[in-house]
Amino acid sequence: MQLLAGKVALITGASKGIGRAIAQRYAEQGASIAFTYLSSVEKGQALEEELKALGVQAKGYRSDASDYAAAEDLANQVVADFGRIDVLINNAGITQDGLLMRMSEEQWDRVININLKSVFNLTKACLKTMMKQRSGSIINMTSVVGIRGNAGQANYAASKSGIIGFTKSVALELGSRNVRSNAIAPGFIETEMTAELENKADWLANIPLKRGGSAQEVADAAVFLGSDMSAYITGQVLQVDGGMLT
Repeated sequence: MQLLAGKVALITGASKGIGRAIAQRYAEQGASIAFTYLSSVEKGQALEEELKALGVQAKGYRSDASDYAAAEDLANQVVADFGRIDVLINNAGITQDGLLMRMSEEQWDRVININLKSVFNLTKACLKTMMKQRSGSIINMTSVVGIRGNAGQANYAASKSGIIGFTKSVALELGSRNVRSNAIAPGFIETEMTAELENKADWLANIPLKRGGSAQEVADAAVFLGSDMSAYITGQVLQVDGGMLT
């Protein structure tokens, strides 16, 4: 039995990493996939073909999630192409790390706009459709850094902490319309980004499961929150961190 059969999912930033893994898992579970990419055009096109090969409707859109007008246009186009939006996964995000005393205004603004403002943009853009349907699941990708902070990541931590507050507020506002809002907080996930960390061994030593997580394990959590198995869950932050913050 496919957990997401008949559902349409919109996933931002899906050309690589966790977003790509989520798109693949969703397709395997029967969902139709609309996804965005920005700079990785070739990867976006390759993903679209890969998803179609799994037997589902899929389309990639080159769109800047931090642009409010672009987000509105995207949501309208997805509804025109797919007919509805059942699951919104706000995954687009970047890091521009540095100690606060050396962090530029541009580094702060860029991370806040792409990581946090994009969540506002896409959520608001999809609200009309979900409220009309009287159903929907919004899944926002935050981070354990948004819960505990991290030296050298004041901008990233602020953006991810803001996502948690936004998620809980949206859950309170939209629960009566049967629209759910939850967040996933990954810990140390094995991706291209973490592969280059010099202190990787120190991170792993502080994880009870003694290993990093995989993008596929984060995707499994997203499948759960997007499916009817989580129909009575909203306003929650699901930590996928191997017990890091236990």
